[in-house]
Amino acid sequence: MNTEDVLAEVGPRLRRIRKEREVTLAALSQATGISASTLSRLESGLRRASLELLLPIAQAHQVPLDELVGAPPVGDPRVRAEPVRRHGRTFWPLTRQPGGLQAYKVLEPRRTEEPEPRSHEGYEWLYVLSGRLRLVLGEHDVVLAAGEAAEFDTRVPHWFGSAGEGPVEFLSLFGPQGERMHVRARPAART
Repeated sequence: MNTEDVLAEVGPRLRRIRKEREVTLAALSQATGISASTLSRLESGLRRASLELLLPIAQAHQVPLDELVGAPPVGDPRVRAEPVRRHGRTFWPLTRQPGGLQAYKVLEPRRTEEPEPRSHEGYEWLYVLSGRLRLVLGEHDVVLAAGEAAEFDTRVPHWFGSAGEGPVEFLSLFGPQGERMHVRARPAART
């Protein structure tokens, strides 16, 4: 639904709410400080709704502003994705939308395979929850422990998996277009 359609529904919604509460235009005018003629024009669609007009009306009716404008309800934010097994790993998707930034919780079983670094477009960020994660990145070969993180451009040949001592559980954020996923600290204030 576009903005014009949403705004066109505000007037009838205002009239419905007022009538359900058995409030006259005169009484609402007195409660809001908005003239009865302005309220009438709002309800009939002859006057465009503005925040300055809607806030006092919402307050007078004791309803959230969302109810006056017909904002869509916010759905359940929890992600309930089923785990997926690929290449011996178990992935729990933590994002719902395809494309763009993707987040996964990953469980990698204990394995002792030889690394086969690969490269592709994108940028990845890893955070170890438990166990130890071996990361081979270009000429670097490092082991990350629980609480440690790594980020890298996936165009650099890379491989990661269990350090061989047991399973490893980690979070992976991946951006196929190479989105950089690190937080930049503000520069210290100059004194």
